[in-house]
Parts: sequence; C-alpha cells; structure tokens
Amino acid sequence: MSPEIAHQWLLTALALASPLLLAALGELIGERAGVLNIGLEGMMLAGAWAGAAASFASRSAPLGLLAAMGAGIAFAAIFAWLVLTLRADAIVAGTGLNLLSLGLTGVLQRRMATVYGSYEAVPLPEMSFAVAGALLALTLWWALRRTRIGLQLRAVGEHPAAADSAGVHVRRVRWLATLANGALCGAAGAFLSMANTHSFAENMTAGRGFIALAIVIFGRWSPLGAVGAALLFAAAEGAQYSLQASLGSGYAPLFLALPYIVTLLTLAGFAGATRAPAALGQDYEK
Repeated sequence: MSPEIAHQWLLTALALASPLLLAALGELIGERAGVLNIGLEGMMLAGAWAGAAASFASRSAPLGLLAAMGAGIAFAAIFAWLVLTLRADAIVAGTGLNLLSLGLTGVLQRRMATVYGSYEAVPLPEMSFAVAGALLALTLWWALRRTRIGLQLRAVGEHPAAADSAGVHVRRVRWLATLANGALCGAAGAFLSMANTHSFAENMTAGRGFIALAIVIFGRWSPLGAVGAALLFAAAEGAQYSLQASLGSGYAPLFLALPYIVTLLTLAGFAGATRAPAALGQDYEK
C-alpha cells in the first residue's frame, strides 16, 4: 500500500468513526442505565432523513442538525413508551422501530423526490462531528465517575432496587437515558446525510446501528473504550476503499463485507468475555 493510499485510509477512518462513535455513546448511556435498545439503526435513519429534509427546507445546517436530533428523540420516545411504560419486550420494540423507520423514511423520501426532484442537504463539516464525538466521550467518561447523575445512571443499570431505595427515580433515569440515546443517534444520522453525502438515500445507514451495538460491547461499556472500538471498525470500513484502490475491484464484494466480518468476529470473541451492566434489559417495577 502506497503512502498516499495509507494517508487517505487514515483520513477516511477518522471520518467514518464519527457516526459510529456518536451512536455507540448514545447506546452506552442507555445500557449503563439498564436499557437495551437495538433500534439504533432506525433512530439514525430517521435523523438522516430529517437532517437532510430540514436543512434543505430551511437552508440552515444548524436547524437540520436539530431536526435530526429531534427525530432521533421522537423515535426513542416511542421505544421508551413501549418498553419502560407499557413494559413491552425490548428486542421486539427495537426491531419494530428499525422497520418503522425504514418504511417511513422511504415513503417520505419518495414524496420529497416527487415534489422537488433531487435535493441536497446543507453540508456540515465532517471534522466538527469528529471533535464533538471525542469531547463527548471524554465528558461522559468523567461524568460517569465524578458526578451525581453519573453515579445514579450506573446505579440504575447495576442495581435498580438499591438505587430506588436511595431515592433515585429509576424509570425517569431510564427514560432520560433513552432520549439521550435517540438524540445522539439522530446526530449520527445527520452526519451521514449532511456531512458525508449531502443527500439522503433509502437505508443509507447500512447496518451502522448494529455496528454501534458491537462497539459498546467491544469497548466494555466505557466511553474511552468506545473511541478505540469505533476507530477499529471505521478502519475496517475504510479499508475496503483503500484495498480496492491498491488491489483493484476484483475482490470488491469481499472488501464490502469486511466491516461486517469484523463485527461478527468481535461479537463472537468478546461478547462472553465482558461483563455488561447487571440489570441490562431487566424490567423494574417499584
């Protein structure tokens, strides 16, 4: 691999790590509170469409980003209502969230295409997401260890009964953690449509929500661990472009599968070797 290709691979990996890290940090917040949400893909996809459409309509990148985060929060609220209030199964609810977002954004996108034809989102700089993700990881690492709300979040995810006896409102903490997850997943979706491609395409998340879930496990539920894991997975995703440039497109299907192969190997090798929050996925009724 030539130095030029290696340099481009590094830059690509840094850019690709941003949405993965934001979504993984959102899920990390939720899981540290005991909420398992596999609907990251749906929240990211909703954010990607809302960010592109709102920025196009308003001609404002900040409004597009806010709309993307709002869409992620809205889908997260649906999940929280089903799982935390109605006590539905989290896996079923998360799967339903992904399917709902896939269908809804597809319909809305086709409607936009009918009215406006092809449209472009107002671009956001890629590096702003990378910087925001790094700062957020450091802040979250500090908050989980040094702040009262961080202690409450960890207590709810480890032993909700003990947290409840200490005066912590378990359901409220889990609701807020889930909404924070939605906001960050929406921002991750905005990266895809506003910073990476400047447009929306149906199912453009392409499994990144599930890769973010793997990043949380591989990073051992640590914000700094998530940074390293996101860079690893992004390097695997970026390698497909570098390998095609250096070896040709004859092995393109194998290169395209590389990020997902790394995901499967990670889950197979590390899922049983790490300790998740003790109350992860467990319902709690006062």
